[in-house]
Amino acid sequence: METLSQTPVTFNDSAIQEIIRLMNVEGFDATKKLRVGVKGGGCSGMTYVLDFDEVKASDQIFELDRFSFIMDKSHGIYLQGMEVNWEGGLNSRGFTFKNPNASSTCGCGTSFAV
Repeated sequence: METLSQTPVTFNDSAIQEIIRLMNVEGFDATKKLRVGVKGGGCSGMTYVLDFDEVKASDQIFELDRFSFIMDKSHGIYLQGMEVNWEGGLNSRGFTFKNPNASSTCGCGTSFAV
């Protein structure tokens, strides 16, 4: 398994702060890493994955200043250049994704097509 420092995905400051907050919650399983990826489904064909998971043999590990994340090697073509943001407002709350590879997205922002 390789560890890389140049990441295909970036995180804005508020997303980094929220990820660090989640990692510091009491009872967090520190053996897991943040997984960034995609899976089939959703109203546009593919859905983003952002969760804490165990490292698998097919993963690459990407090191950032304050945490590392994992991504299946095959997902890079869908996520290259994507930015993960955290929205903390009253009208919109949660992680959002700006993906330059998406040919279309759904209204909820968590599903896309390539």
